Amino acid sequence: MRTVHKIKELRTILQNYRSQGKRIGLVPTMGNLHEGHIALVSKALEAADVVVTSIFVNPMQFGANEDLDTYPRTLKADQEKLDQVGNTLVFAPPVSEVYPSGLANQTQVVVPGVSEGHCGASRPGHFEGVATVVTMLLNMVQPDIAVFGEKDFQQLAVIRKLANDLMIPVEIIGAPTVRDDDGLAKSSRNGYLSELERSKAPKIYQTLTNLAQQLEQLPAPDYEALSKAACEQLQSHGFRPEYINIVNSLTLAPASDGDRELTILAAAFLGTTRLIDNLSVTRP
Repeated sequence: MRTVHKIKELRTILQNYRSQGKRIGLVPTMGNLHEGHIALVSKALEAADVVVTSIFVNPMQFGANEDLDTYPRTLKADQEKLDQVGNTLVFAPPVSEVYPSGLANQTQVVVPGVSEGHCGASRPGHFEGVATVVTMLLNMVQPDIAVFGEKDFQQLAVIRKLANDLMIPVEIIGAPTVRDDDGLAKSSRNGYLSELERSKAPKIYQTLTNLAQQLEQLPAPDYEALSKAACEQLQSHGFRPEYINIVNSLTLAPASDGDRELTILAAAFLGTTRLIDNLSVTRP
């Protein structure tokens, strides 16, 4: 496995693979890799001959007072994990390589519709930062496939729309959320939780599971009332819910009576740590 830091070197290596008829895959990450990230790489290896995993803590997607400065940078440990799973290339550029003219002068990609509401409402500018850097990575690597986790459900919807709208010739593949044995979704931010908070954290998944069962069983669910009750349930466990929204799985618009494919989107603080999760439901 090789690690490169410059776009020119990356493109030279990939052009060689491409001339051999190799199928190229991309897994964008911000590093501090865990089992969920490794599952993305394994899924990419099923669909591609060559897999590039990018490790880049993207400053554009962090808002004021968020954890950009303290976000874990663990390149050496990440390299070891990727090497063990059979990853081909690590692309770990410095900020100056990705944004040579600085953030203030950077062209941005805005994805209307699916980027609004939910995390888009509570983190202004976040999805513009995500959409911009993903578009840049897709142009740098020019992969045949790119794999993203379903845990960041709204992010996945944003990326699928931008690839479609901008006519980028790449297949976007969603990979199922990887969870600990107690149901907590794997996340780099789980490391911020205290021991007590970690013991409470699975309640967010349990709350979503209970809500999903109600959506499957109730003939005419009151979505707003169910969301409110779920938020109150989380509060009783010590969370500060940001939202629990029941949406159309495709559009991410609030669920209506005629929708069958639904997704529950949730974000909540436990202590100072912001956790997100989701669960999809097919109504009868």
